[in-house]
Amino acid sequence: MTIKNILISQQPPKAASQYSSITENYGVNFEFAPFFRIEPLTSREFRGQRINILDHTAIVFSARSTIDAFFRLCEELRIKIPETMKYFCISEAVAMYLQKHIVYRKRKIFFGDGTPASILEQIGSKHKGEKFLIAMSDSANNDISAIFADNGFDYDSAVFVKSVSQDLKSLDMHSFDMIVLYNPADVKSLYENFPDFTQGDIKFVSYGKSVVKAMNEAGLQIEISAPTADAPSVAKAIEIYLEQHK
Repeated sequence: MTIKNILISQQPPKAASQYSSITENYGVNFEFAPFFRIEPLTSREFRGQRINILDHTAIVFSARSTIDAFFRLCEELRIKIPETMKYFCISEAVAMYLQKHIVYRKRKIFFGDGTPASILEQIGSKHKGEKFLIAMSDSANNDISAIFADNGFDYDSAVFVKSVSQDLKSLDMHSFDMIVLYNPADVKSLYENFPDFTQGDIKFVSYGKSVVKAMNEAGLQIEISAPTADAPSVAKAIEIYLEQHK
């Protein structure tokens, strides 16, 4: 099967990217369309989880969207976060985003290298006795929670943001030869928009571990899985595939 039209379930890149060179070299067309958007939970939705934020001495963040939602919720509920609160972030970029809401230099902030295991390294033995609150989205995997459970940490997980499916009905899914999905919420949105969707000859690409389970449960056959050592990005994975299937 010749690959000509590829759908990427994300916003288009803002600058020149690898996709441009793939179009030039292989004559394929890329279309970009986010399958879902992220929205903060309402205070009523959050209360349904029966989580008391001030029962915790440390917050764990893995995304900027949960940071915004967390502080918005605290303001709405009139919760004053003490300066003694510790913040553990999955990466430096996420940690630096805290400056939008707090005086960075006056707080105890720690960050990893982008992996859940690196948060564990930052906690070490010194902070193991904290009462942690892991801030999550409703479509996130449970890697961080699993690590905390395995290490006997005292923690709660709470959802602060939710995924809301975009309206994709203007798209003809079967006009695409290949579709790239990144998140379980992409799969959810696909079937909410097209309840009778069948894969047919469409080649699906999964990016990241979290989406694979959702795709398998939906019965979608995965043609390409990324990232890998040879293909750290979606663009590279597609480029290798096209080269091998000339």
